[in-house]
Amino acid sequence: MREFSRRGIFGLGIGTAAALSVAGCTSSGSSASGKVGTKPGRNQGKPIGDGSTAYTGKQPHQPPAPEKLAPGQKPPQFVVFSWDGAGEVGNGLFPRFRKLARDHNASMTFFLSGLYVLPESKKRLYRPPNNPVGASDIGYLTDDHIKATLKNVRAAWLEGHEIGTHFNGHFCGTTSGSVAHWTPAQWDDEIEQAMSFVTKWRTNTGFTDLEPLPFDYSKELVGGRTPCLLGQENLLPTARKRGWRYDASSPGGLQVWPDKKQGVWNFPLQGMPFPGHSFDVLSMDYNILANQSKASTKAPPANYPGWRKQATDAYIAGFKRAYETNRAPFFVGNHFEQWNGGIYMDAVEEAIKHIADDKRKDVRMVSFRQLCDWLDAQDPKVLADLRKLGVGQQFTGRG
Repeated sequence: MREFSRRGIFGLGIGTAAALSVAGCTSSGSSASGKVGTKPGRNQGKPIGDGSTAYTGKQPHQPPAPEKLAPGQKPPQFVVFSWDGAGEVGNGLFPRFRKLARDHNASMTFFLSGLYVLPESKKRLYRPPNNPVGASDIGYLTDDHIKATLKNVRAAWLEGHEIGTHFNGHFCGTTSGSVAHWTPAQWDDEIEQAMSFVTKWRTNTGFTDLEPLPFDYSKELVGGRTPCLLGQENLLPTARKRGWRYDASSPGGLQVWPDKKQGVWNFPLQGMPFPGHSFDVLSMDYNILANQSKASTKAPPANYPGWRKQATDAYIAGFKRAYETNRAPFFVGNHFEQWNGGIYMDAVEEAIKHIADDKRKDVRMVSFRQLCDWLDAQDPKVLADLRKLGVGQQFTGRG
């Protein structure tokens, strides 16, 4: 299974950091890591369509109704960990971070690539804008990996996580087929296809031994992240038309309070301190890698310990800068990849453990949708005052 065939790197004005979002898979083989401890036929809910999805009621493990901040009141520190692609390909990373989230009372957002639930034998069902039928710049998964992905997506939702979208074929670069050149209508078609693959996996795969995904995807899907962080301007009119609440595709954001863009909450990846350097690095695993090993995913292992610590310290520094100053939500993007010996996965794990310190009662690790719930419940004037705080600017209201 190929990893990916195109890479897009875009200057951000923050040192040599690069905005790159690749939803690929690098491992193959079988694994039991997708098991979730349930049996087919139990708690399946009311089937929707061909039974690939089902209505099972209100999502479990959601936070209480958002509280409304009083003017001058210090806000909680929100942290959102999100995952591009969200495929389980036998490396055990999806269940690893589900368990970590359970252990630390965290919710996350998983941006599922629609092609990760479509067999390669049915690839001609995919008609990507400005590209040949069935084309994709990420690999199609094996049947075993599709099953593992479906099991983990199901379990993740039941554990309180959000299922967003990373769209389908992951077309980057500068050619006419790149998502950078798609029109709003083409984005609409891409979303419709992604939803179709998720809601018709039973028909497309023929699998009969799996439970349905326990949600109505037409209601669950309220946001996404585009491939390589490209094409947001033309995506947003479509997102707004579809009633999406947010988009997480913008690169090069600052650690300040978010605002809406074209009527949709704009949650960009952010520049965060990069230990040992005078510039910030984008808050995504690949961008740290791009600076450490010039985009090589298999650099000499002698570098791994130092790079692992640098990556960990970068995430912690980003969190600390927000927590101790303006309390802007901190956004981190990741991939279920074992680049450079898996050091970036280790770094994310250590950062989560640090952030979840019990001494900090005002920190909340949430999904993007849960953050939308909180933001939408606030007085617009209170949010406007928070947006006046710059990067690292001290909050001076009452605690």
